Amino acid sequence: MRAPSTERFVVPVAHGARLHAQEFLPAGPLDPALPTVVLAHGWTLTHASWRPVIDELLVHRAVRVLAYDQRGHGASTMGRPESATVRLLGDDLKQVIDAVAPTGPLVLAGHSMGGMTVMAYAGGHHADFVSRVRGVVLVGTAASVAGRKPIPLESFVMGVASRAPRIAPRLLVPTPVQGRLMFGRDADPAAVREAVGMIKATKMPTIGQFFHAIEAHDEIASLAHFVDVPTHILVGSQDRLTPVKWARMLQDSIPGSRLTVLPDKGHMLTYEATATVADTVIDFVDAAAQSGQPG
Repeated sequence: MRAPSTERFVVPVAHGARLHAQEFLPAGPLDPALPTVVLAHGWTLTHASWRPVIDELLVHRAVRVLAYDQRGHGASTMGRPESATVRLLGDDLKQVIDAVAPTGPLVLAGHSMGGMTVMAYAGGHHADFVSRVRGVVLVGTAASVAGRKPIPLESFVMGVASRAPRIAPRLLVPTPVQGRLMFGRDADPAAVREAVGMIKATKMPTIGQFFHAIEAHDEIASLAHFVDVPTHILVGSQDRLTPVKWARMLQDSIPGSRLTVLPDKGHMLTYEATATVADTVIDFVDAAAQSGQPG
């Protein structure tokens, strides 16, 4: 059997940014009855943070998977500095979908800032969201971070980062600290190294500007559009970045949604609970295929 295949795309979006997207196909024939799965990654990461889940999906289902680098992350360019808003990330997601998966049903999954992106897509493009999306998986995320207790000097440091492209991220937060913030108990050292490596490769203006974008974002009103879209929320019990209370707020705001709290896991569930995340996506893929609804 041949290996799973991939194809790369470049999608021009607002404010002069160019997003790099990648399509992943199964080793065998694609099942045309299945929806396209679209994955959005988190702050300071890249689409590669979804790769463990992608591999799991392609082993178990003949499904098409689309992942992309958010603006300013990975291979994608930032565009103009004022483009660092979560709502604009939702617009970017629509542009990626329109360019690479313009027809058919969808299952969306977003981790951290990627979950915020999915909510912004629902809020800004609710007709497309309701008509095409057959399921949403929200992983370690929040509709708002209002009331979060800031770390001392955090805002000042991120303000400097926004304007200091030559400062290396590792100088702001040492690797061991990053690992403890992102992962829960008994994390795989290789997974920690891979995730921290993405942070170190992220440009400082991207880190600072999107920190402030996440602090300012509020997509609570967008959750009203989820009422008829099956939604499953996943969070680690040891998530220090988007804690369980924010996941519970999502569940309370989305009627009929499910919440799973994973014991001893942290923020990086795509690594720490790969099978659980993949199985949750697969549940929506299978349900969409059984319903037979066109996108």
